[in-house]
Amino acid sequence: MNQEFLRKLGYGMYVVASKKGELINGQIANAVIQVTAQPATIAISINRGNLTHDYISSSKIFSVSTLEKETPLRFIGQFGFKSGRDGDKFAGIKYKAGAGCPVVLEHAVSYLEAKVVSSLDVGTHTIFIGEVQAGEILLDGVETMTYAYYHDVKRGTSPASAPTYLQQEDKR
Repeated sequence: MNQEFLRKLGYGMYVVASKKGELINGQIANAVIQVTAQPATIAISINRGNLTHDYISSSKIFSVSTLEKETPLRFIGQFGFKSGRDGDKFAGIKYKAGAGCPVVLEHAVSYLEAKVVSSLDVGTHTIFIGEVQAGEILLDGVETMTYAYYHDVKRGTSPASAPTYLQQEDKR
């Protein structure tokens, strides 16, 4: 089965961040959805092998920053193609200490902070359900980056740990 049809589902591009003690980490994610409006609840899918997964599992909090359409590939690569185990992904990045974890402000149209209220093991990934605690629009009227734009216009690729990774895509 050619799974290219999955790329026709609507996805955005986000930085999901969390902390463990005083340590902070973040990663690029595209599997973020609103689940309910009252209370405001979202779901994120995070690879179980990622450091951000460990931090969310430990702290039970995370932030999601929605990226603007013109976010440079270099910025996406800093959060998407490196491991926080090998260095500080936040070095040189504009962010704030949110209510409980870091919130990326650079190239962010908006952000939210959530506390984990449930999780579901789905094999390689965990779906974390979070009740939104805070959120803000940072750049009103600015278009957000879609996953389709990232692939089709920016010619970005997905790391093997992404929930939407397709094996034939890896050309590195």
